[in-house]
Amino acid sequence: MLQSEKRSLIRFLVIYLFSTFILFSLASWIFYLFAKQNIIQQQKEMMKVEATHLLSQIRLLHQSNAKILYYPKSKKILSAIYDLDKDYIFGTLSKKHSLDQRTESHTLHYVVKLEPYYLGAAYLLVQKHIDTHAIEVLQKQILFFMLGAGIFFTLLGYFLGRLFVAPMRDAIEQMNQFIQDTTHELNTPISTILTNVELLEALGESEAHSRELTRIEIASKTLSRIYDDLTYLNLNHHYHREMQNLDLSSLLHERVLYFSQMAEAKGLKTRLTVEKNVIRKIDRNDALRLIDNLLSNAIKYNKKRGSLHIILTQEYLSIEDTGIGINSKYLGEILQRFKRANSSEGGFGIGLHIVSKVCENYEFTLEIESMENIGTKVVVEWEK
Repeated sequence: MLQSEKRSLIRFLVIYLFSTFILFSLASWIFYLFAKQNIIQQQKEMMKVEATHLLSQIRLLHQSNAKILYYPKSKKILSAIYDLDKDYIFGTLSKKHSLDQRTESHTLHYVVKLEPYYLGAAYLLVQKHIDTHAIEVLQKQILFFMLGAGIFFTLLGYFLGRLFVAPMRDAIEQMNQFIQDTTHELNTPISTILTNVELLEALGESEAHSRELTRIEIASKTLSRIYDDLTYLNLNHHYHREMQNLDLSSLLHERVLYFSQMAEAKGLKTRLTVEKNVIRKIDRNDALRLIDNLLSNAIKYNKKRGSLHIILTQEYLSIEDTGIGINSKYLGEILQRFKRANSSEGGFGIGLHIVSKVCENYEFTLEIESMENIGTKVVVEWEK
């Protein structure tokens, strides 16, 4: 799966799962409150039954002629009787349990008014601790439901996400196939043009003819570079790299010479500062794509009769131009494929993307500093 597909899939899953989680959490919370209230209501009804039974026992006690009266007790509830002034008389509840102040959140209370009064008692208070076992079972059931629903909707979201990015994959595959076909068709005429230009230069012609050949050579080299970039971009994921200790100093001189006619055609003043024997373990084609794209951009987006400063040391490669620069709002996106900060010049918007991929493959640090109408400085650092 390509990086763009992964990003789209992850974004879809985050939005989908977050919204689903919020919806199910809200529904589960409402269901929990309703079910909990129902459990408590059932326990209240059971307590009322116990209170009725206790009340009947108090009535029998009132009718009894026994000298010693035994207050009826229940294993299921606690109770107490109060007089007309709501003062505590007796019961299995202690005196601290006032008839009007019942603030315990974990207990249930029920008050029955005794009519007629029995044994001076006017009110019966019954109390029962809430049975939390049923509530705990309910909480576990909701938790397991949320966990199962989360797994189900994650799998469903992943499946829907793959369907969502499928058109993107088809479009990318079609585009890659188009690039592959295009580069294949471009290769033969480009090679033919360059070969014949070199042959004509070797034979020697007039000065006017030489200028025309220079223009043809520049155009041919531009086509050749585009062909190389498109091929590299298309084959990057399957490219077999041949790692070697490459002399970047010699390679940089070679590539500066290769682009010299383009720079001269634009009247650029090139300043080259290159340390000798800068050796890096890197594939030659990767190094070519890195250097060529940086040089090409520095020439293409430079101003006429501007300057170009190239520095190569054991720690970094720096290429600085005095061109049109990059708007600060595009700096965060300029490394993306097909992203162009300026449409006044040609190109496909793949040069800096290729540079970033090469740096990523070799863990180089890529830094870009740019100001509009002042210039751009690109630094590739391989050692800190």
